[in-house]
Amino acid sequence: MMSIQQAELLEPDARQRRVPVLLPYPFPGPFDYRVPADLDPRPGDVVLVPLNRREEVGVVWDAPAETDEVPAHKLKPVVGIINTPPIGASLRRFIDWIAAYTVTPPGDVLAMALRVVATGERPVMAYRRADPPPAVRLNPSRQRVLDVLSQREPLPAADLAREAKVGIAVLRGMASAGLLTVEAVPRTVPFQPPDPDHPGSALSDEQATVAGALRDAVSGRHFSVTLLDGVTGSGKTEVYLEAVAACLRAGRQALVMLPEIALSSQWIERFQRRFGVAPAVWHSDLGPRIRKITRKAVAEGNAPVIVGARSALFLPFPDLGLVVVDEEHEAAFKQQDGVIYNARDMAIVRARLSSCAAVLVSATPSLETVANVEAGRYAHLRLSSRHGGATLPKVELVDLREAPPERGRFLAPPVIEAVRATLARGEQAMLFLNRRGYAPLTLCRACGHRMQCPNCSAWLVEHRVRHQLLCHHCGHTIPIPPDCPACGVKDSLTPVGPGIERITEEAALVFPEARRLIMASDTINGPHAATEAAHAIEDRMVDLIIGTQLVAKGWHFPHLTFVGVVDADLGLAGGELRASERTVQLLHQVAGRAGRAEAPGRVMLQTFVPEHSVMQALLLGDLDAFMASEADSRRDGEWPPYGRLAALIVSADTALMADTLARDLGRAAPRAEGIAVLGPAPAPMALLRGRHRRRLLLKVRRDVAVQPILRQWLAAVKVPRGGRVDVDVDPISFL
Repeated sequence: MMSIQQAELLEPDARQRRVPVLLPYPFPGPFDYRVPADLDPRPGDVVLVPLNRREEVGVVWDAPAETDEVPAHKLKPVVGIINTPPIGASLRRFIDWIAAYTVTPPGDVLAMALRVVATGERPVMAYRRADPPPAVRLNPSRQRVLDVLSQREPLPAADLAREAKVGIAVLRGMASAGLLTVEAVPRTVPFQPPDPDHPGSALSDEQATVAGALRDAVSGRHFSVTLLDGVTGSGKTEVYLEAVAACLRAGRQALVMLPEIALSSQWIERFQRRFGVAPAVWHSDLGPRIRKITRKAVAEGNAPVIVGARSALFLPFPDLGLVVVDEEHEAAFKQQDGVIYNARDMAIVRARLSSCAAVLVSATPSLETVANVEAGRYAHLRLSSRHGGATLPKVELVDLREAPPERGRFLAPPVIEAVRATLARGEQAMLFLNRRGYAPLTLCRACGHRMQCPNCSAWLVEHRVRHQLLCHHCGHTIPIPPDCPACGVKDSLTPVGPGIERITEEAALVFPEARRLIMASDTINGPHAATEAAHAIEDRMVDLIIGTQLVAKGWHFPHLTFVGVVDADLGLAGGELRASERTVQLLHQVAGRAGRAEAPGRVMLQTFVPEHSVMQALLLGDLDAFMASEADSRRDGEWPPYGRLAALIVSADTALMADTLARDLGRAAPRAEGIAVLGPAPAPMALLRGRHRRRLLLKVRRDVAVQPILRQWLAAVKVPRGGRVDVDVDPISFL
């Protein structure tokens, strides 16, 4: 139950205060509420207010909501102030900034910060021995309880029951018999403070120099952005943890953002080795109770370091001193549903509003970040060599036109021989394919019918382990049918193309003695599973890892010396703006898993286009030249980061409504020098989760602000009931 400072019912008074309250709904701004005489809400307080016929949680905001045309005594009153940490000024400005930048109602952004409100908690009840004790017979269980309390009291019930090896019922019985007394005790701090002076790993001279520069940036207590660039295995994590240590010494809080929460398992172990304790963790898999405890600890300054996903940006840090975005190039930092924003970019905004340092970390920085370095907006630090004497792996291209796999197979002979040689030396190997399931397409050999999702413009993916066909976009599943649903021919459905399960099946035939582990989001569904998998690999209980993009970043497996990429061309299809950049980043990261210790690494990329610039860049290890060429091609066409884009995504219940709304937007499109509008056109995913989709793309010069253009454009078109227009400023996907 919420703990609320309740307002008393008072007579209306025209002289009463009014406050603007922002509600977590898509209203254009806050509403004014009357303040009863017995309440004193301040900006940032979380309050309970009436809305229509119900009561809602909102936040007292800064700017006045409406004019004074409505007298205060006619406004609805604030019901009460909720006993929870307030939303600080920095976070309120951050919410307003995101709303303005993404052209989103501010209440929708606030909803992300209020997703878990840490309301008043029940006190912890603890037991101590009665004094004097009554003359009651003691059995062995009761005696153990008294023996534990003789060493330390009072003790919370759960701790006492665990140490005495009894049930809670025994404690209650002892209290009823007068042997124990019960009292309320304050809750303990949930997170132990990290020790910045705890001995960590020895740094090389190069690492120590870079770490010193990061410490200086943190100690300056002003906004700055630094790109920490370095080859895979160069020890970037250990280096930026020294910046975290400087932040802790200054008494401020640090936020470290990871693109995949599964990556947190090995990262947390590295953190513990450096600071002696684990950090606080924030992600969507946490239960409501842990989220409430963590949010409250952050707000009270009792969680000095948070490692988390995108949503950690909206935690109420009272004194944020450092923001680190690890693997800053990752597309996973872009939220595509609801409020559409890039957490990497918003992390920089949060750092600016908090007057603190931001550090972007990557072995393959995004072109946007590189452009900011070249423009002098970001500082640049680089680690040029692998740590501990390890060398970069040798990369080889396997031309599938010259060395094709056997019919019906997907591993080329050179890759098979390389895996066998690796396993024979007692080392570990990895096969990589960025495609979940058994096969991406199932079709009928008799009539050519393709199994398609009824809700999406996508094929159903066979997951043979589950005996299902699954849509990876909406989750629609059906059992694998025995007959073709179109022509009725029995046993005519056949899988087309490989997924990770099919490669695992082939690996079992080719390497029958190898102990195999699949690392994909279907099998590694959280930090706990990731920790178990990582320990199994580190303890050499696994010979062959078969994985999707989950294995591409952040992992350190010292005995892994070979990586084989089954389909290096996969990401180049589709014609997206960033297809080549993303492919080179992904494959370079995958290759970087090999040879991270004493034994040298080897990487083989199976490709049909070895002459492609991506493949040549990986073969030669010259990513800088590739990125320079990519920058030139985008600069010529004024594409990001040398121009700006914003997408309008139209969705509707029917195709006719989607077409009509998209047509109306097209007719109202802005027309001026330096502005171009592409579309409307059906989205590549023209049907998604049962809704029909169309897209328009606004393209402007770099010096043109898109938000005023978008607001004027959207205001000119009425969106019908059942229709929706989502705005994606700086889109990275065009599906």
